[in-house]
Amino acid sequence: MNNFFVGLQFLTSLKIVKQTEWSLESFGKSVKYFPLIGAVLGIIMASFYFIAIKYLPLAHIYLSHNFLAILLFALSIILTGALHCDGFMDTADGVFSGRSKDRMLEIMKDSCVGSNAVVAFFILSILKIALFMEIPSDKLLLALFAAPILSRFNMVIAITKFPYARPDGMGKAFAEYSGATTFYIALLFTMLLIIPLGKMGISAFIISCLGGLFFCNYFSKILGGLTGDTYGAITELCEVIVLCCFLIIS
Repeated sequence: MNNFFVGLQFLTSLKIVKQTEWSLESFGKSVKYFPLIGAVLGIIMASFYFIAIKYLPLAHIYLSHNFLAILLFALSIILTGALHCDGFMDTADGVFSGRSKDRMLEIMKDSCVGSNAVVAFFILSILKIALFMEIPSDKLLLALFAAPILSRFNMVIAITKFPYARPDGMGKAFAEYSGATTFYIALLFTMLLIIPLGKMGISAFIISCLGGLFFCNYFSKILGGLTGDTYGAITELCEVIVLCCFLIIS
């Protein structure tokens, strides 16, 4: 379970244990638990929404569904410490710069935020909030639970099935130390969590994996591999895909 908490501490702002320093091997071994970490986030998100609409009458009266959608988006950022959003923005800055592969990687590593990142994050924010608004309440509960699980599983695919573009970095530790069985263990966790959701969950699983593979191939082709930033971008993009699936199917 120690490796689970390593992943939880890294991927979220939830600090369950006091330890703050971990070995690179521990980071790699935590990858198999990413879908479970997604489930923790999904339970918190779905519980927040369920309590807001069912057990807080005043919130239901005075807070519109649109405002709740904004709160859900804000909560998702708070729970992850904006980790994946940061990766998404860095990826947008690099990929849309139109430069060479090496220059793209340099731009992504730069701490400065460019216009591409700002525009991309604005579009992502509006899209997520709009999806939270449009998905019917009963289906939104399922979507809030499923999206973090499936997006983190797609991160596992990115880590275990695609080469790493940099010679070093935190993402390198995930790729090097994750182990041969990581993908299959993560797949098992994902299926155990998603199958009970029925056809809607299974459909979202299939479509999100296809979308995740597309983005993995796309980023890998233009960057010569994936990076920690692209892991975050793939996570954010796959969450949007899952939410779109629940909206369309509902």
